[in-house]
Amino acid sequence: MSRFILPAIFLAASSWAANAGECYATLDGDTLRIGNSAMERVMLWRDGALATARVSLADGTVFVADPSAPDFVVNRSTPSGARIDTIVMASDGVMPEHFIATVSYQAGPLEVRREYRLVPGVAAIGCDTYLRGTLADSPRPVDDNAADRSNIESAEAMKVKPVTSVLDRMRLSGAHWHGRAVEFWDVTDWNNNLLQERGFISYRRTPHRGNILIINDGVEQGRGIIFLKEAPSSSSQLAYGNADFFSDFGDFTVTGTGLTAADVTPDKWTQTYSTVMIPFKGGETDALVALRNYQKTRRILDPNRDEMVMMNTWGDRSQDAKVNEAFCLAELERAARLGITHFQIDDGWQYGKSPNSAVAKGSFKDIWRNVGYWKPDSVKYPRGLRPVVDRGHELGIEVGLWFNPSVQDDFADWEKDAEILTGLYRDYGIRMFKIDGLAITSKIGEERLRALFDRVMEQTGNQVVFNLDATAGRRGGYHMLNRYGNIFLENRYTDWGNYYPYHTLRNLWMLSKYVPAECLQVEFLNKWRNADKYPVDDPFSPSRYSFDYLFAIAMAGQPLAWMEAANLPEEAFATGDLVKKYRAVQHDFHSGAILPIGDEPSGRSFTGFQSITSPEEGFMLIYREDTIDADAVIDTRLPVGALVEFTPVLGDAAKMQCKVADSGRMHVSLSQPNSFAMYRYRIVK
Repeated sequence: MSRFILPAIFLAASSWAANAGECYATLDGDTLRIGNSAMERVMLWRDGALATARVSLADGTVFVADPSAPDFVVNRSTPSGARIDTIVMASDGVMPEHFIATVSYQAGPLEVRREYRLVPGVAAIGCDTYLRGTLADSPRPVDDNAADRSNIESAEAMKVKPVTSVLDRMRLSGAHWHGRAVEFWDVTDWNNNLLQERGFISYRRTPHRGNILIINDGVEQGRGIIFLKEAPSSSSQLAYGNADFFSDFGDFTVTGTGLTAADVTPDKWTQTYSTVMIPFKGGETDALVALRNYQKTRRILDPNRDEMVMMNTWGDRSQDAKVNEAFCLAELERAARLGITHFQIDDGWQYGKSPNSAVAKGSFKDIWRNVGYWKPDSVKYPRGLRPVVDRGHELGIEVGLWFNPSVQDDFADWEKDAEILTGLYRDYGIRMFKIDGLAITSKIGEERLRALFDRVMEQTGNQVVFNLDATAGRRGGYHMLNRYGNIFLENRYTDWGNYYPYHTLRNLWMLSKYVPAECLQVEFLNKWRNADKYPVDDPFSPSRYSFDYLFAIAMAGQPLAWMEAANLPEEAFATGDLVKKYRAVQHDFHSGAILPIGDEPSGRSFTGFQSITSPEEGFMLIYREDTIDADAVIDTRLPVGALVEFTPVLGDAAKMQCKVADSGRMHVSLSQPNSFAMYRYRIVK
């Protein structure tokens, strides 16, 4: 990623400006403006103790703020020696071209660097904060219990303890702000309810957990601000103080740096968790599209690198007992018939044995005492991985691998791990790695893990996709490591009777509201296996669904055939026709803002997804679950009163035209239970 560095400015200057295309930062007296064609944030300079005075959108929408308190607080020292630098970062194929305005200053024994990130045309400003020096105070937020506070009989009694760490802040006027905090859970081996929304009307100081806070103006309706905290899920964050946000009437703060005082030293810069401010105008759909527009800038969705229909054989629970050259070659032949684009060899390709080995129980402890741990097993793969990779290429299938970084001592061996991964890329062209077994338990561990990913991406020309397992342990969650690849969402197995298709659809449907669906790898299983593990009268047993439908459930994400193709009956391969047709529209579908529509999947609902590719066009993917009703009226994200033309793409779809009713509702019809239809739509008028 190349840089074009613009001049630095010190506080001594009274007026200064830097522009990079449409992005800019200007300092005029004590007023700093940072913006682009979509939005502007105006802050008082105050020698680096920036305080937001106004945020505005290009359409004239303005949020006026009280700048009496700074936007960032980690100690009580008075800032001094402030300066601003700006850099233009050219696109590197992962992130688009973007503009960074860096404000740095001294706060007593602590140096602070705040990097404000903007992408042309996107109404969002991210902020990455770095500290160096001595952090005397604990940065954890103070979260006293409201039940322990005194009754309010005087103005003095209304004073409450300040939040120690403030990552970002907006102090808006008025007492009628409505909010929604969204908390996320990964560790999906244990969790099957992956987010919770909590609505509130802002009153006195109240803590909120979650990565997303959406506030709406209750007086001037149809406008609001989203705060995104780019951190792991709340339950997995470092140095967590039981809150990510605080609301106090119109005062909203993002809190929780992810640091302890011991993490900050004079010899290097240490990054806190990042924040993003996203103003919006309109209703819920407008807010979610604004959020998605930003999220899509974190990793460009390259159709030749990031789109996939993957097969990983671990889902049939043979573990590493079967994987070898002959098995993989046979699986590739069958995978090609099914339309698979990527074949991933899970744990077992390597000489070293993991704790999950069915052959010989191994360990991840002190991996690097065994220098051959990450070499292909010479018994299973006597010719190395070359025959498998080459046959995959002949069939149009990329081969990927599973990898477990050396977690001991906070990823101390990250450089050795990076060399293994870059070596596999150099030797075989392998660029898809499922990253498992992560345990991010310290800041140094997080830094080394990022260094591992960055090193591999740099040395492979950013061609590698890290498939980040979210099934167990303290990992990156849904909002922190997004630039590195996609998320392996969940393990589900018919062997244990815990794979229910509507559960999978529900998890994807719920997450898609706040997380780009195309960044989630979503499983479909062999429905013919283990039918006897489910009650005979269970209406939601996988065996009751068509194989086409099981695949279709995963289409909004990156579909994962979690199975051994050898165990499929011949009739299963007819689904290859659907898979190949889907691949022809996969990238167009994923290029839009994919949001949930209809009812929450329950096994008995009409539900689905809408991909908004432009204000006038997009895709609609509708599911009729196991309900007796062939017709339904569902909520969509189409404009009220619009006349919309629908062209069939996949499934039980027929050309139609309809007028959108109140609340974006439209009539849909599917002739069979557990069926689906995908359409392209166009607003005619």
